[in-house]
Amino acid sequence: MHSKKAEESAISLESVHQGEPFLQAGSVWRGRRILSVEDQEDNRQIVRDLLTATDYEVVEARNGKEAIIAASEEPPDLILMDIQLPIMSGYDATRCIKANPALRGIPIIAVTSYALSGEDVQARAAGCDDVVAKPYSPRHLLAKIRTFLP
Repeated sequence: MHSKKAEESAISLESVHQGEPFLQAGSVWRGRRILSVEDQEDNRQIVRDLLTATDYEVVEARNGKEAIIAASEEPPDLILMDIQLPIMSGYDATRCIKANPALRGIPIIAVTSYALSGEDVQARAAGCDDVVAKPYSPRHLLAKIRTFLP
């Protein structure tokens, strides 16, 4: 019995270590994981605060390369992809993610400052499923997310 209790304890610690919420028997966590790809800390904080307040789990990447790695290691339910990123653009990261058969079904919402200049067309051509222009209202961003994660 002692070893079984130790196993249960290890499972709980492992769950906490991986960032997963601790679940009691019979409880259901309905949160969804969103990968937020944004190089500006202020913008990451805004998205983090908005999404965690609405029970989404947020994983962050600061550039396109980190986005591809994060999506490959633990596929999210949705990706918010800034377009203007260091190292690798949001367009290139989106193309790489959508080229991977295991990841291509993940909806990607481009978050861009240039939606009025035709960037929305470029974002869709790269494989983004939708586009949100900066600055955006929190309500508008959540509505877009909920079209993909009802």
